[in-house]
Amino acid sequence: MEQVYLHVNGRTQGAVIRMADTLLDTLRNQLGLTGAKRGCENGDCGACTVLIDGMPFKSCIMLSVEAAGREITTAEGLQGVPIQQAFIEKWAFQCGYCTPGFITNCHALVSLHPDADDRVIENWLQSNICRCTSYQEIEEAVKSVLRKQGGAE
Repeated sequence: MEQVYLHVNGRTQGAVIRMADTLLDTLRNQLGLTGAKRGCENGDCGACTVLIDGMPFKSCIMLSVEAAGREITTAEGLQGVPIQQAFIEKWAFQCGYCTPGFITNCHALVSLHPDADDRVIENWLQSNICRCTSYQEIEEAVKSVLRKQGGAE
């Protein structure tokens, strides 16, 4: 067991981990941050998406030790961001299981690509899977944030 310090949502937190522990396990089991969900456990579904230095990563396939010294943002650290409100306004979720991963991914999308067009949006949304709603509502949520920011569609 090793002590690791992770900078999560603006705070440095210590955790005692095995070198094989995934970031998802450490966030959920050691730090109590349950926004990132356990889904496929192989990086396909996106339910566990977090931001590492502003870029979306699947926390189920990243080791906790790889995240040490980097800025980690979970869904809990994104409270009040515009994409969160847009998901509510555009009915972009149903059961909510995948929603934190989508919000995290979409937050990075609108931050990194303020002029995103349909192709860019579609490409980014392919990294997350939802079985309860259509992607049309999620796309509209992204586009509404881009419009408010003055970006392109």
